[in-house]
Amino acid sequence: MAAAGVLTATLAGNAMANDELKALAADSKNWAMPTGDYANHRYSKLSQINKDNAKDLQVKWTFSTGVLRGHEGGPLVIGDVMYVHTPFPNIVYALDLKNEGKILWKYEPKQDPNVIAIMCCDTVNRGPAYGDGKIILYQADTTVTALDAKTGKVAWQVQNGEKKDGSLSESGTSAPMVVKDKVIVGISGAEYGVRGHLTAYNLSDGKRAWRAYSTGPDSETLIDPEKTTHLGKPVGKDSGMNTWEGEQWKTGGGTTWGWYAYDPELNLIYYGTGNPSTWNPNQRPGDNRWSMTIFARDADTGMAKWAYQMTPHDEWDYDGVNEMILVDDMEIMGQPRDVLVHFDRNGFAYTLDRTSGELLVAKKYDPTVNWATEVVMDPKSDKYGRPQVVDQYSTEHNGEDVNTTGVCPAALGTKDQQPATYSPKTKLFYVPTNHVCMDYEPYRVSYTAGQAYVGATVNMYPTPNSHGGMGNFIAWDAAKGEIVWSKPEPFSVWSGALATEGDVIFYGTLEGYIKAVDMQGNELYKFKTPSGIIGNINTFEHGGKQYIAVLSGVGGWAGIGLAGGLLGAEGAAAWQQAVAGERAPTEESQSIATAGLGAVGGYAALAEYTTLGGQLTVFGLPD
Repeated sequence: MAAAGVLTATLAGNAMANDELKALAADSKNWAMPTGDYANHRYSKLSQINKDNAKDLQVKWTFSTGVLRGHEGGPLVIGDVMYVHTPFPNIVYALDLKNEGKILWKYEPKQDPNVIAIMCCDTVNRGPAYGDGKIILYQADTTVTALDAKTGKVAWQVQNGEKKDGSLSESGTSAPMVVKDKVIVGISGAEYGVRGHLTAYNLSDGKRAWRAYSTGPDSETLIDPEKTTHLGKPVGKDSGMNTWEGEQWKTGGGTTWGWYAYDPELNLIYYGTGNPSTWNPNQRPGDNRWSMTIFARDADTGMAKWAYQMTPHDEWDYDGVNEMILVDDMEIMGQPRDVLVHFDRNGFAYTLDRTSGELLVAKKYDPTVNWATEVVMDPKSDKYGRPQVVDQYSTEHNGEDVNTTGVCPAALGTKDQQPATYSPKTKLFYVPTNHVCMDYEPYRVSYTAGQAYVGATVNMYPTPNSHGGMGNFIAWDAAKGEIVWSKPEPFSVWSGALATEGDVIFYGTLEGYIKAVDMQGNELYKFKTPSGIIGNINTFEHGGKQYIAVLSGVGGWAGIGLAGGLLGAEGAAAWQQAVAGERAPTEESQSIATAGLGAVGGYAALAEYTTLGGQLTVFGLPD
């Protein structure tokens, strides 16, 4: 009887904690989740700042983070407190909004600095989460830390990776998501052969509840071979093993460092998996399931309901980790559907029925995407759901040690992790994109734990015969699969976007501008912050006034040349030696151009517009 009473009290406590988070997120005065809400809309009902007065925005206050690497993600705002995070060493500050941003507490974890060297694309962190009076921080060394939101004291800690000293090259970069009584986290490191997984920990004490690997036997991928479906058909036994050669699935990648969504009614978590290891497709025949895949999993057990592999046997590093945006009653071919919308790195935007995983729309959201002609949409075809690869741009078809040129998009995709926003008023998605192509030369590489496992040389550049820039900010109709408007930018738009009830859309640029545009893409306001923006813009209300907040601090993959010191010969050569070894280019210009997995050469001109920094900037209307 006593045991039953304890269980009932525990369940009630968990329900109350979850109700609190849902209520906080539903109140637009707060920004209580990294993506605003479980549906990943990044939309606010606040309208004090609107299309008519956005031109009058001004800086209200700033805060230096004290760290000079890439600042992805954004702050949380809960009541009178703002929680600000940094890249490695992953400091968290609690700032008092009632008292000029006074620091209430600061938490700085002690981590092994060896972790820095194995973070492929900068030492980024996409932000903390909140639940049950705790701030949940996912550290670079894969430690999940729960902090008391009022005091900053550690409530519990758990190690998510096998090692936290960098020796297996596992790292933590993603923002956790709190769902019911669990904390959901992924893992980074596919460029080192890390085997991807999504893991749920108990919010109360950090005890592991379940773990679902991206590759491997059904017992470890949490797949039911008869009940889990791929485009409506059972996936079959051990699909995460038998689509790999031998035991390659053990170092198969498919890491899970993006954003997660949750449907409370279906009790399903949605997320994407990353690239297979190595980048040389000739070394890993087969579809390489379940890399490059959208998963729908039961939040309580982790069991997969359905999966859809967007890029079978990836040949270009088109990770599938970008956010899943959930929309109810989208009218598609005359029928209302509850859907999931995903803008993939591969340049196709997908609309799927989120209950069944049925593929409804798959269209290019940059018309210059050329590696595939289309995704087959006929359910009766044996190629249903598969992209139709163009041999000219197939790195496997052209072979090892052959430089495949002019592939669009580049490895960093038509969009990387920078999240889009959805407006229920216009029923359109506003998407930050890259407009970049590449040359890609795969070569043979062997796996050594803790060492780079890339196997390709990449060179990136602006899309030829286009507007000359490396980015566009677009409006997208996911029901039709059409671009409504497109606003060109000199560099990739690497920030997360924000749409508001005031008919204003905000985004940031790599040069450091925060921009406000109306629903037709017309510019209303811009302001240049001290460093390039790769953070996600959000909004909150305090003291009856609406504010806009953004972290600036150039870095991430696009800014790794600046952030990682790779623009000079010495830094580039050191990077090449660590990643390419004997394949490292000996010619200085080529060494610099292909460093940072190809991004350094493509974004070299960025150094003429911005430099390193770490700052929070808060905007508001005149008093």
